[in-house]
Amino acid sequence: MTRSLELLKGTLDVLILRTVERGAMHGYGVSRWIRERTGGRLAIEDAALYQALHRLERKGWIAAEWGTSENNRRAKFYGLTSLGRARLERALTEWREYAQAVDAVLL
Repeated sequence: MTRSLELLKGTLDVLILRTVERGAMHGYGVSRWIRERTGGRLAIEDAALYQALHRLERKGWIAAEWGTSENNRRAKFYGLTSLGRARLERALTEWREYAQAVDAVLL
């Protein structure tokens, strides 16, 4: 049984940006991809996911477009914008610096 981990504050945005960088996805697809990629260790609550998607859309980091899901349902697909790509690059740099600093103390 895999233990679910709590997300650190601010982590969800960068996870979503990195996920939709792969291509436009609907909300459930984003959640599923993160859960599968992490072996179930990160499970995102629906409310938190959709709040983050709407926040990222308001900031112009992702753009939404209606389409049809793989099970033939109407769904909103989110894709990365050029502003989002720039934010993702900054966030990845910040994350790596943060992780190195924490590792320096913990290891």
